[in-house]
Amino acid sequence: MAKSKKKKNYRLKTNRAAAKRYKVLKSAMRVKRAVNAKKKKRTYFKAAKGYQGGRSRLLRTVKEAVERAWCYAYRDRKVRKRDFRRLWIVRINAAAREFGVSYSKLIGALKKSNIILDRKMLAVIAYSDSNTFKSILEKAGVKIS
Repeated sequence: MAKSKKKKNYRLKTNRAAAKRYKVLKSAMRVKRAVNAKKKKRTYFKAAKGYQGGRSRLLRTVKEAVERAWCYAYRDRKVRKRDFRRLWIVRINAAAREFGVSYSKLIGALKKSNIILDRKMLAVIAYSDSNTFKSILEKAGVKIS
């Protein structure tokens, strides 16, 4: 009777090869995450200060509330810039219309005459000092009616 061949355990062989390749030690060091986890948790709870109920006490709800708030904050920082630009344009347009000029004609004339004033400064001047705004219109070469 012939000897029966034993099947080789390929799984063991491949694991040994992987261990050699990546130099995996049997006694790998343990990763301790308590400090980082507590720090992360603390930042969430600090950010949720003033929220009501579970939104300031329960970690999962706190995370949801705070992350949503951060998303809104990021979005609304962009929206704030748009809103202020719209406000400045409205103020400039209102001041220009007092002198019988449209906003687009005014901006076109300012660009042609190389007067570099941003909309924020123009709006402040238009809002607070109409005489200075009138002189800017004259320097831009706009016909005032």
